[in-house]
This record gives sequence, C-alpha cells and structure tokens, in this order.
Amino acid sequence: MRRYSILSCLLALTICACGQGEKSKDKVPDDMAISNNIKTAKATFGGGCFWCTEAQFQYLDGVISVESGYAGGAIANPSYEDVSTGTTGHAEVIQVTYDPAKISYDELLQAFWQSHDPTQLNRQGNDVGTQYRSVIFYHNEDQHKLAEMYKQKLDASGAYDKPVVTEIAPLTDFYKAEDYHQNYYNENGSQPYCHFVIQPKLAKFKKVFKDKLKTN
Repeated sequence: MRRYSILSCLLALTICACGQGEKSKDKVPDDMAISNNIKTAKATFGGGCFWCTEAQFQYLDGVISVESGYAGGAIANPSYEDVSTGTTGHAEVIQVTYDPAKISYDELLQAFWQSHDPTQLNRQGNDVGTQYRSVIFYHNEDQHKLAEMYKQKLDASGAYDKPVVTEIAPLTDFYKAEDYHQNYYNENGSQPYCHFVIQPKLAKFKKVFKDKLKTN
C-alpha cells in the first residue's frame, strides 16, 4: 500500500476537477451558516474509532470544531453501548465544522482518506464491526458529487492495492456522543489506546499535512 502517494494523488485530482486550483475554496456550500461573523459549513466522516479521526482533524487549519458522534443507524439517540453491539446500523463518526475560506471540502476529503485505511471493510485494525466502517455522510449534493468523484478516481489511481470500500450516503441524523468521548485524545493522552494507536496515526497525519496545520 503506497500510503504517502495518496495526498499527492488527491491534490492532483483536486486541481483537475476544480479547474481553478485554490479558488475551489470560494464555493459556498448549500448548508452554509454564520457563526461569530464567520461563514461555516459542516462535513461528516466515519473512519473507524472516532477518537482517532477526531484527534487528526482537530489539527487542520480552518477546522473550527470536531464533534464525535453516531450516524447512519436505525434508532434515535443511541448510546455508545447500543452502537458498540454493531446491530443499530450506526457508524462512529466525526462532524467537522469548518471555515470554507480557509479549508475546502476537497481538502477535508484528502484528510479523510489519509486518516484511515478505506480498503478495510467494517473494521480499522483491531476495531471490528459495522460501527467502524469507512463512510462519508454528505450534507448536500455538491459534497455528494465530490465524494463520489474522488472515490472513483482514487480507486482508479492505484494508490491502494485493494478497492476502496468507503460508503457514501446522505446524512439524515447526527447524534453527538457522550461527553467523555469528546476531545478524547487531548484529555486522555496517557491512556494505552492513545499512546499505541492514536499517536502513530497522528504523527503520520501531521507529517503529510504539515503545511495545513494550525499554528497555535
């Protein structure tokens, strides 16, 4: 698996698809909102354990907040214990609130596919179950089209030795996870899972996105 070729591949695809390079950031998403005089938008991704993906996305410049939660299931207001059974249909996800003037949805997709292995079906490493599936829950048709396009081109690029199995589905409901799951890595960095699983992923992520990280 050629992990470090993924970013350069997606960067090239972004330029070709948008035709305007960095000007793609100027496009206003359908679900734009105003918060503290800043235009914001949301993106929702599942890439295995939400502790890992939350920790990575928090470092990106332009990301205002990241919430861990559940989406894609059949029951309302599920608990962590419910989702952990793997029977509710929910995935562990993060919902990212971001500033499109600083970071585009295209770039968030790059970060998403770099943050985990999208060729593993219903698992990430030792975390096994449909709740750990690779999934993009799109908020509008623009996000839908971009996600489908990049998935197809990423698959065709040969960046991975196996097919990309990422699910792409409309977001219906997002349920915020319990408080103890929020900001987990920063609050529990000394825990074994953080040390042995999250830290190595975060180090690789920060190396690839070193030019897109927050400065403070």
